[in-house]
Amino acid sequence: MTGQTPPPAAAQPDATVFAARDTRPFAAFEWMIAWRYLRARRAEGGVSVMTLISFLGIALAVFALIATLSVRSGFRAEFIDTILGANAHLTVYSAVHVSETGQTTRAIDDYDEQAERLAAVPGVTRVAPLIKGQVMVSNDSRNTGVEVFGIRAGDLETIPRVADPETGIGDLSRFNEGIAIGSGVARELNVVLGDRVRVISPDGVQTPFGTSPRVNAYEVVYIFTAGRYDIDRTRMYMPFAEAQSFFNRDGLADELEVMVAEPERIGQIELDLMRAAGERAMIWTWRDGASSFLRALDVEDNVMFVILSILVLIAAMNIISGLIMLVKNKGRDIGILRTMGLTEGSVLRVFFICGASVGVVGTACGVILGCVFAIYIDQIFSFVNYVAGGGVWDPSIRGIYALPAQLRLEDVLKAVGLSLGLSFIVTIFPARRAARMNPVEALRYE
Repeated sequence: MTGQTPPPAAAQPDATVFAARDTRPFAAFEWMIAWRYLRARRAEGGVSVMTLISFLGIALAVFALIATLSVRSGFRAEFIDTILGANAHLTVYSAVHVSETGQTTRAIDDYDEQAERLAAVPGVTRVAPLIKGQVMVSNDSRNTGVEVFGIRAGDLETIPRVADPETGIGDLSRFNEGIAIGSGVARELNVVLGDRVRVISPDGVQTPFGTSPRVNAYEVVYIFTAGRYDIDRTRMYMPFAEAQSFFNRDGLADELEVMVAEPERIGQIELDLMRAAGERAMIWTWRDGASSFLRALDVEDNVMFVILSILVLIAAMNIISGLIMLVKNKGRDIGILRTMGLTEGSVLRVFFICGASVGVVGTACGVILGCVFAIYIDQIFSFVNYVAGGGVWDPSIRGIYALPAQLRLEDVLKAVGLSLGLSFIVTIFPARRAARMNPVEALRYE
């Protein structure tokens, strides 16, 4: 009817007021407002450029953290694997004692009986007597010094890094007919399978005129690559009986090489092995030999993680800058939303979503980049080496032949937790500032 007055405004409930009064936290409209703010152009009062910078900072920081952690884990695993794969987990020596001939010696005369007692200890997988000595090896005009390991053929076949058919060349079944040398020794002497090399030891035959050097020629029947430059470049294996004769150790062994099922827990059976070895025995574990290097790795790991954590924090601080600018540009909008009934909590959640979304998306991209880097590190490193003209990685200095990487779930979760935690924490402060903004002050000059 004409002239009828419409119902009062209070009778027509505002949808926004109703939603703000009855909605749950992180409702759909809060995500919608946050999304509009994030994608708004600067001309519309948005801060898309700052958002992009924050996103790139977080992504690159997480990528750097995961890449560093994966390389660190890979280097440590490769270093330990080369130690355990080509060296004894535990070595048994003899204390200095007087032999039957009246000479002081460290040689072990009852090595077979001692090996049986050590092999009976639970957790021990293999015990092998060894003869060790320093010799000069020559081929034509080339000479190099090597360390000889006198070992039985069956024991040599159980050394993983040496007897690996994928990296070794030759036939280990012919070991008793010759010698096995490292690939670095073979390159230094310019020898191949079937060549004969001269082995010269200063500890030779006793004559009225003194000790004459012992010189024997041996055929190279096997060439191994253990994966460590210092092993491949200096090690040679000789049949145990031949080594006893060559080094004047008839009926003796210099030490016993012990392999265990769980080398990382060697300390748990160290006492049992000491008891089984006997009174004169002395032991030396692989951790004793690499303890200083392992401690250095631990210190380096902690320092690198702290430094890269600071890098992630710096990247997360960009979120604060972007949100402060966003709050300043959206002051009028905040005032209007508050007068329409939006609570302080809703405003805080809107801006928290803005900052947290940048952190989440940046972290996800950083994780993808970091994982791709760790998975394809060989191809990436080969490309870098090609661009640089080669020589980027010197195995004589690094000890291993390539830059390893091991992608571990623990490292990825550590990086994700750090990045998301810092992103969420730094977002709270500008979001609280927006929530506490007085709507009257925000609209005073509008």
